[in-house]
This record gives sequence, C-alpha cells and structure tokens, in this order.
Amino acid sequence: MKILFLGSSKFSKIVLEKLLEGGQNVVALITQPDSPSGRGYKLKPTIVKEYALSKNLEVLCYDKVKNHLEEIKKLDYDIAVVASFSQILPQEFLDIKLTLNVHPSLLPKYRGASPIQSAILNGDRVSGVTIMKVVRQLDSGDIVAQDKIDIEGQYYSELEEKMAALGGELLLKAISQIENGKAEFVAQDNDKATYTKKFTSEDGKLDFNKSACSLLNKIRALGETVGCFLCVQDMKIKILKAALYTGQVSQGMIASDKKHFVVGCKEGAIEIMLCVAPSGKRMTGSDFLNGHREILNKEVKC
Repeated sequence: MKILFLGSSKFSKIVLEKLLEGGQNVVALITQPDSPSGRGYKLKPTIVKEYALSKNLEVLCYDKVKNHLEEIKKLDYDIAVVASFSQILPQEFLDIKLTLNVHPSLLPKYRGASPIQSAILNGDRVSGVTIMKVVRQLDSGDIVAQDKIDIEGQYYSELEEKMAALGGELLLKAISQIENGKAEFVAQDNDKATYTKKFTSEDGKLDFNKSACSLLNKIRALGETVGCFLCVQDMKIKILKAALYTGQVSQGMIASDKKHFVVGCKEGAIEIMLCVAPSGKRMTGSDFLNGHREILNKEVKC
C-alpha cells in the first residue's frame, strides 16, 4: 500500500523507521515547518523530516493541513498514518482516505496530549499502544490493533522509544490486515474514556508534602520534558533523575549527608541522582552537593 505519513517528533521518526524497515511504500511525509532553535534562532527541521530526507522521501511542511487540502488530494496514496503530528486534522482530510493513528496508550484510557507522561505520573505498571481510525472526536475512533507494554520504573524518554517501536510493529500488522481485507475495527467504550492535559513548567514543581513514590513518578514523567524542580536558599535546581532513599529524613529537609543529595518527603525520601544547577550545568546530585554544602540541613522551599 502507498502510505502518506504525518508526524513531527522522535516518536514519529521511530514509527516511520519501522514502516520503511517493513518494506512499506511511504510516498510522502507531512510535518511541521522548520522552527527557530538555539542562540542564533536558526531554523531547525523536525527530527522526522531530517530522517525522511536521508531516505529520499518527499517532505511537505504544513503549519495547517486544512490550508493545503488541494495539494494533498493530488498525492497518490492509499492510506494516511498519523503518529505524534501535533495538529488536529480537518474532516475534509479524513474524507480523502482512511487515516490511522498510532496512539501510546490503551485507549479509551488516556486520550489527549500526554498519554505517556500521564501513565507514568499515575504510577501505572502497564500501558500500551493502540492503532485506531482517526475521527473528528479526540482519540475516539475504532480500534484495529492494540498491545500492552510494561512501564513500571521507566523514564519518559526510554518509554517513548519503546512505545514507538511497538507502535510501528502493530502498524505493520494493521496495514497488512487492511490490505488483505482481514482487519476488524472495534468501537471504543466511551464510558471508560479518560483524558490527559498538556503539562506546563509549573506542573514540574516538586511538592514534598507528597510521598517519595509520587515524586519519583513525577520526575520520571516530567523531568525530561517540561522539567521538575525544587528550590533551596534562593536556588532553583532542576531534577532529571532520582531514586528512592531508604534512610530516615525529615520531611522537606535536605539530609546531613555529604555524599548523597537526599530530601525527605511526607512518606519516605528521594535521592537526587542527576540535576541541572542554576548555572545550567548538568551534574550528579552528589557533585552538586559537594559544591553547595551550605544547603545541608536546610528546608526545601518553592
């Protein structure tokens, strides 16, 4: 089958890789336009665009698909595939050809913008990937393929890669079934639907009135994306990785331990394993503490 692929992120790139490795004929990629990046604000293409060009695929950069429908109608394709595209597709596009979406959750659970982050944040042990038909109502289309994945203890970036790889493999099976007339589309149970929000930097604030387990889930879910942080003595420290600490530490206090950057929670404590100092330098928690021993026995405040 001839496939039109729509995507913009690392997740998209991995799914596209799986399609090409599976011998699928991807006729073109639609992605977001190049955007300013870095100190010089030089235009930078999406990661999936860079990959597509390296494979000599036709690349179309559209800020709004609805403004390019006549161009899209001229493309020779049998099916469209969407994976982390960051645009809501108009009904006029969906009417052209069947459109499938690669969604990283076990729909109808976790519809919306942040299914991977939400599953980690909520402490889920299992999530999955769903291949569904795209319809106008958010993530509510009929399901053609679905599979589970163990997510316990994983950080967002590693889980995103695993889910994208699984999504690509499921997509290949779904396309084969559609091509052979054996695909079964099953309606979702809308009564069981849950929705996720788009997280902001404020969501990354660490509240030590929570348990150590909940804070660790937050760091795993948001530390690499919107960012997690704590404040002590007028310093804002970004937290990238942490671990549960078994010792006794007073809630909201930095432990008097010169080797481990430990903070007490309402229940338990966490050790900061990797952080970003106010200077912007990335370092281990112990290295940060070696340079800032004045924060030992101090209370965390944000």
